[in-house]
Amino acid sequence: MPNRCYFTGKGTKFGKKRAWRGQKITKGGFGLKATGITRRTFKANLQKVNAVIEKSDGTKVAKRVKVSTQAIRNGLVIKPLKRKYGYTRQQKLEASGG
Repeated sequence: MPNRCYFTGKGTKFGKKRAWRGQKITKGGFGLKATGITRRTFKANLQKVNAVIEKSDGTKVAKRVKVSTQAIRNGLVIKPLKRKYGYTRQQKLEASGG
């Protein structure tokens, strides 16, 4: 399972951490100087959730995937029902075209 969101594609980004030293010119100094620049990673907030995923042939399957919290909040994740008696009602609704 890759470290990437299944729906949005969010993953690890790379950037820099900078350490500054000195006093601002407006405060009477000679200006801020970057004293240390190091590489760092920004990781997406990924959660493992059970989600209903549609296969290429059109069937829906419950599968455990990594999803970003933004995808969960935006409603991209549809969770499967947890109890058997809920499925019959859902199947009846789908059969009636609802």
